[in-house]
Amino acid sequence: MLLARALATLLVSISVQHVAGLWPIPKTLSTGTSAVKLSPSFIIRLDLSSAAPEDLLAAISRSQSRLHSDEFERLVLGRSSADAKAVERAHVLTSLSVTLRPGSLVRDIAQETTRTLDEKDESYELRIPDSQSQAALVANTSLGLLRGLTTFEQLWYDANGTKYMLNGPLSITDKPAFPYRGFSFDTSRNFYPVSDVLRTIDAMSWVKLSVLYWHIIDSQSFPLEVGSFPELSVKGAYSAEEIYSRDDIQHIIQYANERGIDVVMEMDSPGHTTAISAAYPEHIACPAKSPWSKYANEPPAGQLRIASPATLEFARTMFSSVADTLPGTMMSSGGDEVNLPCWEEDEQTMSDLERRNITIADALNEFVQTVQGVITEHGKTPFIKSDMVLTHNVPVVNNTVVVVWQTSEDAASVAERNLHLIHQPSNYFYLDCGAGEWLGNDVLGNSWCDPFKTWQRAYSFDPYANLTTGQHSLVLGGQMPLWSEQSSAENLDPIVWPRLAAGAEVFWTGATLPDGSSRIGVNATSTTRALERLNELRYRLVDRGVNAIALQPKWCVLRPGECDLDS
Repeated sequence: MLLARALATLLVSISVQHVAGLWPIPKTLSTGTSAVKLSPSFIIRLDLSSAAPEDLLAAISRSQSRLHSDEFERLVLGRSSADAKAVERAHVLTSLSVTLRPGSLVRDIAQETTRTLDEKDESYELRIPDSQSQAALVANTSLGLLRGLTTFEQLWYDANGTKYMLNGPLSITDKPAFPYRGFSFDTSRNFYPVSDVLRTIDAMSWVKLSVLYWHIIDSQSFPLEVGSFPELSVKGAYSAEEIYSRDDIQHIIQYANERGIDVVMEMDSPGHTTAISAAYPEHIACPAKSPWSKYANEPPAGQLRIASPATLEFARTMFSSVADTLPGTMMSSGGDEVNLPCWEEDEQTMSDLERRNITIADALNEFVQTVQGVITEHGKTPFIKSDMVLTHNVPVVNNTVVVVWQTSEDAASVAERNLHLIHQPSNYFYLDCGAGEWLGNDVLGNSWCDPFKTWQRAYSFDPYANLTTGQHSLVLGGQMPLWSEQSSAENLDPIVWPRLAAGAEVFWTGATLPDGSSRIGVNATSTTRALERLNELRYRLVDRGVNAIALQPKWCVLRPGECDLDS
């Protein structure tokens, strides 16, 4: 028995190197040492009890196409030539059977994607034999099938057009540790063309991320077309070419939903709203007031006049108009970094407060209740930034999700209030940190969230740190953000990828790797463990047209372990 266990452990250790590119790594993984290759006529066969959803058929077609077009060779000295003999004698796989379990409802991927977090089922099972001609993928939902297809695509290397793997037979049973696995994308400070957003969504789907948290407006520009207030984007965007039209929004959301990614749109308010003043100046206090550092966290200053009944009605209508266009069950009102002097020195705000016999705190509470009420009325779960809860003590509705962003230590304080949360801590996850100060006249300045957040730093994050066991259920997941003061279409891919994938594995795989070891234990990021797999993912991304930055010299990549600190 002891010998059998030792051999099994050795087998897993050897095989994990051969499936290095599985990212995020599955919940359970059993592998062998036999080579398997795809037949030149390999086909994915869908077997359902009723008509197949169009987006599932499209997902299968994309997988079929990528299995032929991907040209990634195994990262080993000699590349594919090192495996020539194994490929020659490999067992041939002719098809992949894709089915739902008996009794499962057949729904569109998009429908499954936009269900509530507690309703989603992304689980799947994948079996690849080394003695039979057909592999099998089975799940409870079309969304689970999509996740399984993504895993299947990652298994294969290319050798002059032949696709092969070295670790058959293979068996995977998989599901995410957390339902919310996101990327927070700021497309306001600098505009990103639709094609860049779509490419990012594609890459997100390849690492099984589930949410695009879209920070679409801010003080610098208002690029979102709002049906009830078209002048907001006409006058608030950088140009007519830098606007997301209603058609653009619907196209992006549908594209994301069909790839297993829900969209949470953040209408940041009442701060970060200066751009509204270009069209509706009557609703903005201290617009572009100087010195900006007294009235805002970054230029330009300006935020909504929360004590004005007219502004409350404006906000209500704006949120309702946007919420009407969103098919998902989540929406965010933001709420970070409000500035008290901006209101205290605004004559209209102070006059409204006096006339209504209320305080700034009362007005802020009323504003948050108003916009959260609109979100709730539209059948969506409201999201809010953590400083609104922790610094300003604003009461929120019971099902509110709090975005913990300032520091990871704030999660415990949010959990003490018995509120659901997602992690977005600046001390672990901010992709924009470490690029130096972007403000002028500050030669020695650094970004406020220095240092640069490496993939290792993000990967080391523990979602349950400082929480009691009873509070674990409050954690829905997390997301890594890109704030775009120093980012645009030109550097989008390398600043995001492959670091964003670290967060994908944190929240898909959870605390334990399939061999039973801790994900964040000793040597978790060594080249023979996570880094080897992430290097492979990076090369696969580049092969598919995503300009992911290199993590190491190629010499190191081809020699796993030889560039580790203790090598």
